[in-house]
Amino acid sequence: MLSRIGRFHITGELGRGTVGAVYIGHDPVIDRDVAIKIFNPKLTPQERRAHEQQLINEARAAGRLSHPHIVTIFEASSEGPETYIAMEFLRGRELSKLLDEGHKFELDDVASIIWKLSDALHYAHQQNVVHRDIKPANIFLVADHQPKLVDFGIARAPNRIAENLAGAEEPFTLFRNNLLGTPNYMSPEQATGREVDSRTDIYSLGAVMFEMLTGRKPFVSRDTDKLLHLIAYKAPDKPHEVDASIPIALSKIVMKAMSKQPERRYQSADEMTNEIKRYLIDGKRARRRLKMSMPVDEVEDGADQPIYARPSFLIGCIALAGAVAMVAWQVWHF
Repeated sequence: MLSRIGRFHITGELGRGTVGAVYIGHDPVIDRDVAIKIFNPKLTPQERRAHEQQLINEARAAGRLSHPHIVTIFEASSEGPETYIAMEFLRGRELSKLLDEGHKFELDDVASIIWKLSDALHYAHQQNVVHRDIKPANIFLVADHQPKLVDFGIARAPNRIAENLAGAEEPFTLFRNNLLGTPNYMSPEQATGREVDSRTDIYSLGAVMFEMLTGRKPFVSRDTDKLLHLIAYKAPDKPHEVDASIPIALSKIVMKAMSKQPERRYQSADEMTNEIKRYLIDGKRARRRLKMSMPVDEVEDGADQPIYARPSFLIGCIALAGAVAMVAWQVWHF
């Protein structure tokens, strides 16, 4: 294993694949840990060139973005035979792994996570950066389910170097026939090789939301061509019809985001963000109204409950009133 690259001291390995590896590095200047992507030295010159272009593109796309829900890029450079990118070291897990394990998210957690991601996409789109590969594997959840959007390797951004990476191979990612993206989550326009814009990210985020709510992908097929056909021409099931416990309001958000025609989707990620915010706010108001209408003995004793409505407070008041009455009686008859 490498012991050093650039100014970074390598302290461990996070993961390894056919293309390269991700290491934990320590920056002695800033005194912080970073994640460092480098390539497998056994790649052919052609493969290496294609992936170096992808890595540089990631640095150029994400490196110009500063948002709490987008991974921060610190540095990208070539040193001797090594091309690397140093980024924020995230402590948590990929959303894809949680979904694969059958993790069931609370409805408000789904809404909160997707709201933060749509806000991150809105910011990226304002900087003319389109991710083009939104999927659970590129969403990292850190403490308290705070999401981080990662891997801008095939993003479209100003000064993009690698627009067509035909011939390169990446697990679960298509680069042939000008298709860039992951099949299960790509938009209909990606699936048919048409030109894409920021609304392609909105579709893909809707597909991620669908899976988080229902526990299954919108479209599934072992045959790639059939899968692309389903994505391009078949409407997904409505989430609330898959699972009756899913609110229709959330189901409508998913269906609008996943409209086949881009012009029928949310026209900006900000629109999707605001729609989810309304759902969360309306839900809180409804719960507050329900709690206020409940009898005192049915309201759960919690931190958000008024002190005068808590059973312990009422019992204390009764006891205190009894004590005061007893003292008054004794004083009166003294």
